[in-house]
Amino acid sequence: MKPPYEITSEILKFITSISEKIGEVNAKFLIKTNPTLRKQNQIKTIHSSLSIEGNTLTEEQITAILENKRVVGPEKDILEVLNALEVYKSINKLKPNNEKDFLNAHKLLLQKLIQNPGKYRNQGVGIVKGSKVEHIAPPFENVPYLMRDLFEYLNDKSELTLIKSCVFHYEMEFIHPFLDGNGRMGRLWQTLILIQDYPFFEFLPFETLISKNQEEYYKALSQSDKEGKSTKFIEYMLKIIDNSLLDLLEKSTKKLSDEDRINIFLEQNENEFTRKDYLNYFKDISSATASTPLKTNC
Repeated sequence: MKPPYEITSEILKFITSISEKIGEVNAKFLIKTNPTLRKQNQIKTIHSSLSIEGNTLTEEQITAILENKRVVGPEKDILEVLNALEVYKSINKLKPNNEKDFLNAHKLLLQKLIQNPGKYRNQGVGIVKGSKVEHIAPPFENVPYLMRDLFEYLNDKSELTLIKSCVFHYEMEFIHPFLDGNGRMGRLWQTLILIQDYPFFEFLPFETLISKNQEEYYKALSQSDKEGKSTKFIEYMLKIIDNSLLDLLEKSTKKLSDEDRINIFLEQNENEFTRKDYLNYFKDISSATASTPLKTNC
């Protein structure tokens, strides 16, 4: 059954804005960025997603862990980072429509942190904020078939990927299939769904904007719970994605360097190529501009 939501003028506005920005990202060759930027964005994503869950490590400490340097910090926080790095190493092997991959990703993300990672919960859970019960998740007996239905929904080709990713994120949070790690999995899987159609989302740390205003994130989840549909959460997440794309474009206003340009091209062209091939790929540069990187690298 299709999860309930409505298409509002706000959703249409953001879909249009995001689509325009995606076109601009593609035109500026930002799908494939240099390795340094990829590394920075991966660190930002991991830092933001884990900080939402209370992890205290800084971006500098996560960078040090990635570089196999010694870091002083809570053992649990360090283990969370190591697990997240392990998941992101295999992100291109994970299939968003595959429930088995979903469970395996949770197992990697929560290994050595909880009992039975990669398995759905076997008890009832609720979310309490202060003295108030914010959300009662469905009975644990219902989780397997609710998640099966949700993965079936991902196969609906009539749905826009942008909306589908938001709906999955919300519905997964509502079902709360795990005893721990639901927030991390919701954000990770939304990214994975988006990567399917827009590969550059692997390097777009939209979770940074969520972490800067967590109250709005939880408010959107709560509003959708009360209304019994994911409309408010879709509006919120599309706004986050739109702002993240705007940030990406603003930071990329400077022209690509010769080194960046040749690295992007070589990633797309592993076989022999000619100067003409290079100029056809970068239609906005002259033959003279192309000469220096080609002489240096070829």
